[in-house]
Amino acid sequence: MREDERRNVGPLNGIRLIEIAGIGPGPMAAMMLGDMGADVIRVDRLNPKSNLATDPRYNVHGRSRRSIAVDLQKKAATEVILRLVEKVDGLMEPFRPGVAERLGIGPAVAIQRNPKLVYGRMTGWGQDGPLANAAGHDINYIALSGVLHAIGPQERPMPPLNLVGDYGGGAMLLAFGMVCGLLEATRSGQGQVIDAAMVDGTAALFGHFAGMDAAGLLSPDRESNMLDGGAHFYGTYATKDCRFICIGSIEPQFYSLLLEKIGLLGQDLPDQMDRKSWPAMRSRLEAIFLTKTRDEWCGIMEGTDVCFAPVLSVAEAPHHAHAKARDLYIDVSGVKQPRPAPRFSRTPGQARVAPKRGESTTEVLSWIGFSRDEIAELRKDRVVG
Repeated sequence: MREDERRNVGPLNGIRLIEIAGIGPGPMAAMMLGDMGADVIRVDRLNPKSNLATDPRYNVHGRSRRSIAVDLQKKAATEVILRLVEKVDGLMEPFRPGVAERLGIGPAVAIQRNPKLVYGRMTGWGQDGPLANAAGHDINYIALSGVLHAIGPQERPMPPLNLVGDYGGGAMLLAFGMVCGLLEATRSGQGQVIDAAMVDGTAALFGHFAGMDAAGLLSPDRESNMLDGGAHFYGTYATKDCRFICIGSIEPQFYSLLLEKIGLLGQDLPDQMDRKSWPAMRSRLEAIFLTKTRDEWCGIMEGTDVCFAPVLSVAEAPHHAHAKARDLYIDVSGVKQPRPAPRFSRTPGQARVAPKRGESTTEVLSWIGFSRDEIAELRKDRVVG
């Protein structure tokens, strides 16, 4: 790729970061920073254990960075990473506590080489505590944070994909932490370590409900609260054509409009906030919404203050009129995917196709001062590739 094709734009233009390759939240955080103009250099494994490699075009969270391939298990690789550390503003790693230290690229060594380095650590349980070294996934972190207990039908909790722990509580927390650390370093001239834990981020996302619980306003039973499917005016409904719509008519004026649109306004109905009446009212609305197709209900309620939307599939979402009007989805090398967010009026972000593993190895090593002969030797010894 030519330099003019790869030139970064966006509010983080000029920031250089290392991403030690991982899965889940780390790649998304790096994508967010790369989309906003940071020059993110992903350090991929030279010999990945996974056989899940696909066409980079489909690796949406892998977009907007460069890639070098390094065997971190080899001693010579440590110097490669540390020489790269000297040239960048931040580093993000996805290891369990102590692994980066064993590899010789832990925060103490890295910040000694570059005192302004912002060192981001992405874990599930955090850098300390009794679970710090245990394996885990999104479902475990949101379970311990109280979030999973609140989501799903009455019969059992239901994992909301891996959006809450991995991406909301992990990736966005790490990206926010890195930007905060980078901003502070411009003032202090000092780096620091960012401990981004998915269990912490998930708990922060759940703060509103924690406050409601403390105030005695949250029932511990699923499908019995306003926002968990308990209220008839906030939830999803099946339609005549076996599709779904959703409503969120919380405010009295929005609820009144909902009743008008479905033909119930003026009838003798229980108070909207009478929780005992919610199950019966839900059954009543279920029967009404089954009388028309999803598109027919769109014609009646979409764009009004009912707080209505059709429930679209992944394939349908890019084709909705609102998505098209906002250019919500963009084409990156033939693959439809979400555009960089948030949007900036003067320095917009830009998405670039994910790199092939190690495609920028020679370029990056030359940039940090390795000679042609040194690079050849590293390749011969299978330190880089």
